[in-house]
Amino acid sequence: MIQSRLPSAFSTLALFVLIAAGSIAGSASADSPDAFQVGAAVVDVSPTQLPVIVNGSFLSHTADKIKTRVNARALVMRQGDSEIGMVVVDSCMIPKEIIDDVKHRVAAQTKLRADQIMISATHTHTAPSAFGALGTDPDLSYIPLLRERIIESLVTAEANLQPAKFGWGTAEAAGFTALRRWVLRTDRAGEDPFGNRTVRANMHAATKMADVTGPSGPEDPTLSMLAFQSLDGDPIAVLANFSMHYFGDQPISADYFGLFCDGMEKHIAAKANAAADASKPRPVGLLSHGCSGDIWRRDYVTWTGSDDTTIEGYTQALLAIATEAYDSIEYSSDADLAMAERRLKLDYRVPDKQRLQWGQQITDGLNGELPTSRVEVYAREQVLLDEMQSTEVVVQAIRIGDVAIATVPTETYALTGLKIKSHSPLEKTMVIELANGADGYIPPPEQHVLGGYNTWAARSAGLEVQAEPKITANAISLLEQVADQPRRRPRQSIGPAAQALLDLQPIAYWRLDEMEGPTAADVSGHQHMAMYEPGVVFYLPGSTQQSFTEDGQVNRCAHFAGGRMQTRLESIGENYTIILSFWNGVPNDARSTTGWLVSCDHPHWITGHGDHLGIGGTETTPGYLVFQHGTDQQLIGKTPIERWSWNRLMLVRSGDQVDVYLNDSTTPEISGQVGARADLENLFIGGRCDNESNFEGRIDEVAVFDKSLGPDAL
Repeated sequence: MIQSRLPSAFSTLALFVLIAAGSIAGSASADSPDAFQVGAAVVDVSPTQLPVIVNGSFLSHTADKIKTRVNARALVMRQGDSEIGMVVVDSCMIPKEIIDDVKHRVAAQTKLRADQIMISATHTHTAPSAFGALGTDPDLSYIPLLRERIIESLVTAEANLQPAKFGWGTAEAAGFTALRRWVLRTDRAGEDPFGNRTVRANMHAATKMADVTGPSGPEDPTLSMLAFQSLDGDPIAVLANFSMHYFGDQPISADYFGLFCDGMEKHIAAKANAAADASKPRPVGLLSHGCSGDIWRRDYVTWTGSDDTTIEGYTQALLAIATEAYDSIEYSSDADLAMAERRLKLDYRVPDKQRLQWGQQITDGLNGELPTSRVEVYAREQVLLDEMQSTEVVVQAIRIGDVAIATVPTETYALTGLKIKSHSPLEKTMVIELANGADGYIPPPEQHVLGGYNTWAARSAGLEVQAEPKITANAISLLEQVADQPRRRPRQSIGPAAQALLDLQPIAYWRLDEMEGPTAADVSGHQHMAMYEPGVVFYLPGSTQQSFTEDGQVNRCAHFAGGRMQTRLESIGENYTIILSFWNGVPNDARSTTGWLVSCDHPHWITGHGDHLGIGGTETTPGYLVFQHGTDQQLIGKTPIERWSWNRLMLVRSGDQVDVYLNDSTTPEISGQVGARADLENLFIGGRCDNESNFEGRIDEVAVFDKSLGPDAL
């Protein structure tokens, strides 16, 4: 009897011990050395001496008033032996030398290591100048105060450490951010400061819609938040991240960044007990700068030419979206920490001998005074770049549980942020720019081809052409390191329309969803890789006519801005079909031919046997499809193509018979007989074989078949 009871009694005792141990562990976790802890602080970094130099403009100016205070908002996290500090400062840009000095001073006063600290700028254009850029020098009397106040923010945040839990939230805020860099028509190219007509894309070029063919890249409308609470549920801090360059305000001002943080702090404090307890540290709101190098608030597609939006109205509307997302965040205390840093040597794009002589001559004429014109600004920048030659940039990755943060020291395009996020091992990832330095714009390499303000060599945009892929690659590598997981491999989903094309068994199918060149992947399985030429930009929103993707994923495409995509297809003979979607960006009466979409012929010259399909211009019927065989045979379509609208075409050749179908119609838009087609292997998409009147706009979902399909194939 006794023996029969022992297992039951032992099991009950063991169960009690396990439950007790679990309870002790749970209750003791707050006091455990390994407990996750968070502290936050806000320190005023407003200037005490006025007037003060303000940067963010081409030319230098000063401010003698403070409209809103500017702050350093700090966050310190500790878990076991790991401690990470983060500061977001209301400043346009802060150079690495100042930031490194701050980090070493903080390391001497706290448990933080210098390489475990991130310091970023919000990029307000109405803060005291800490960085010399373009026509503005740093305000040397302000920098000591800025340095000491940033140190104070981290020291105070560490002193405020308490056991905590964290949560992640996102919201879509597409109405608050848009592309500000647009591609210009070839005949509307602008002049750069060096006297050359190189500007094929520029900021705010879409103020004149007739001059542009479309935005030069994608947007990133996601607002992400990392929120922290005490174990009792009192708010400690929320770190938000959003890609919008700045609103614009009167100096001295924290711009919308400061207003957003103030609004978030009021919202989260009002919902918690901390609001009534003056002894507890105030909750801290931080808004870090997402990848906003080519982003601003105005959507030029819908802009009517006037703007009555106020900075207060903009911020309150954005806060309404953010606070709703914040209120739905769920929290966890399982937040182990990891951080990694890498320092890269990068070259500047220094001037050649001729440009340096030009810059030196103009700079010498300034006699030590600051520049007063755009030409003088860029002349001085050439001299400075020549003196600098190269630099060191800092890239970091941080992990808090299942959340990752990547940092870059540059003004980074939205596309670059999307690259990092989509390849990050952790789905919950934010990217903070202008962190740990002020290394200027880093356009993706294909954007350098189009020129414009972001590419003009200066301290604010002077890094080597390959800086963007190098920084991006290192950011992703560091994310793999802190996550201890391989990167994700983003793929565009196969929607019903894409599957329908695959079911027709194409010999090549290019979805044109690449984030970078020079290769276009063939998803048909036949490995017919195509090559993008310079003059193509990537990852624009693609065709919405058909369901090419699934689960709400954005269909992506390429925007052609003078370059083409080309390949060789040996199996195309007398019978073939080409299906593609296109979006024309050029007014139909702007050129003799609006743009060639498809060309099968020898490179560089037109034979008497090649096929070419495009949109006609003033030489034919503006806006109507035109098929050309050889040099003189032309067939004209019946339906005008509206600018900036998605259309889908199917070009079918069956011997001498050519039929072109438009937008799923079973009645040919073009139909007729032309001369025999030679056995030509070269296929060009987005331009003609001789580079005449190349297409300007978006192309998507290009499928090629070595057979003649019927009109019901679409």
